[in-house]
Amino acid sequence: MELQGLEGLLEALGAAGYTVVGPTLRDGAIVYDEIRSATELPIGMTDRQGAATYRVERRDDQARFGYNVGPHSWRRWLDPGRRRLFRAERTRDGFEIVPEDAAAPRLALIGVRACELRAIGIQDRVLGEGPHVDPVYGDRRRSAFVVAVNCGQAGGTCFCASMGTGPAVGPGFDLALTELLGDGAHGFLVEVGSARGAEIAAGLGMVPASDADLAAAAASVARAASAMGRTLDTTGIKELLYASAEHPRWKDVAARCLACANCTLVCPTCFCSTVEDVTDLTGEHAERWRRWDSCFTMDFSYIHGGSVRASGLARYRQWMTHKLASWIDQFGTSGCVGCGRCITWCPVGIDLTEEVREMRGSRSAGGPEGGTGGDA
Repeated sequence: MELQGLEGLLEALGAAGYTVVGPTLRDGAIVYDEIRSATELPIGMTDRQGAATYRVERRDDQARFGYNVGPHSWRRWLDPGRRRLFRAERTRDGFEIVPEDAAAPRLALIGVRACELRAIGIQDRVLGEGPHVDPVYGDRRRSAFVVAVNCGQAGGTCFCASMGTGPAVGPGFDLALTELLGDGAHGFLVEVGSARGAEIAAGLGMVPASDADLAAAAASVARAASAMGRTLDTTGIKELLYASAEHPRWKDVAARCLACANCTLVCPTCFCSTVEDVTDLTGEHAERWRRWDSCFTMDFSYIHGGSVRASGLARYRQWMTHKLASWIDQFGTSGCVGCGRCITWCPVGIDLTEEVREMRGSRSAGGPEGGTGGDA
């Protein structure tokens, strides 16, 4: 597909009734928001990421997808951070419950990276399967049109290659793009992943890819895979973390962790939520809202008598052990996809790949397995 075909793709999706959501530059970051034209993409921009570091910079070309991942994940659109569940109005005989009946928007997600596509698959397992499906997530997810993008570069905190989640996209997309730049050419290799993807692609005037196009796309992904900013050895990671519940390293993390919940709010797989009730001053109207929550808040584990995890040490240990170990027991996969957001957006630069490496190294060297880990 030639470069101008990208505008045609967005127009076709809009004409098919989709609300198009894609990357755009806002407030010094590349975020996901509603867009109406390919001109709103972060053209010629990239990001530089490290622990507690994020900067947007100008590229030497006009790439449309020449960045990695920003502070937003697609969770924001498939599982909104705050939504009303119902409202209640006072009547002569009591209260009338008025349920929410807003129709789910048909979303077209543009620029879904391999790690993010895997994260959506994990959220499908948690929120979209089993006997208790989240209805809002289910409705939004079923109607969503996914345009994935293969990564042509790796970020400073990326480690998707270690997790087996990228940089090449896997199943679950309707269309997948690989941006091809070089020798004065600029276009996209397009792979069709579904019947509705084929229907949209049929109207874009594309031509069959050449062997040179296929080779260039494969080389682009290979470069990204070889340039990961982080690695994580996942060998026996569940057993490692279970055996390290009292490891002294947790104290080191606790001394730095602010319990700000940034890592959980930027994570594309976290799913914790809470509900809150609000009323007006007259008592005539009440509402119940659901909003995102985090295992780093004191109230999250509160039961009668106090919080189960009262310290920052206990809350960080809960998050990391769940993400990398007990998630496997619950859902059959790791809860981490290697996007690196938790490292980038941690204000003190805590790096879970470093924490695992320290625990693995001390145990391999015959170091402490218990002792002064802290409270439960």
